[in-house]
Amino acid sequence: MMKFSGFAVAAMVAVSSPALAQDDFNGATQILQGDYASAERIILAQQRMFPTDPDLMLNLAVAYQRTGRTSEARALYRTVLSRPDEPMDMPSATVPRSSHALANAALGRLDGLQYSAR
Repeated sequence: MMKFSGFAVAAMVAVSSPALAQDDFNGATQILQGDYASAERIILAQQRMFPTDPDLMLNLAVAYQRTGRTSEARALYRTVLSRPDEPMDMPSATVPRSSHALANAALGRLDGLQYSAR
């Protein structure tokens, strides 16, 4: 199994938080700065080398979600769930989280946002 070096940051907000990496090749800084176009470019470039990296998929889903592309975000979260569950380092969390836990939580928020908008 391939190991990914990344940190995921949990936030108690209505949208997902990006997974943070020490080398910041996963778009997290750009997402936190609100520069979703740059984040998307960085993530898509990295996905050419690491197509199954859950950090990249989760962060791209966040960029899509925050730019109103909820269908694309939902599809990426479901892709994460279809892949093996990966542990995610979460320095701000009191319990360890996994890629599946993060994707499920984000899907729940997306579905909650969708229903409340009706």
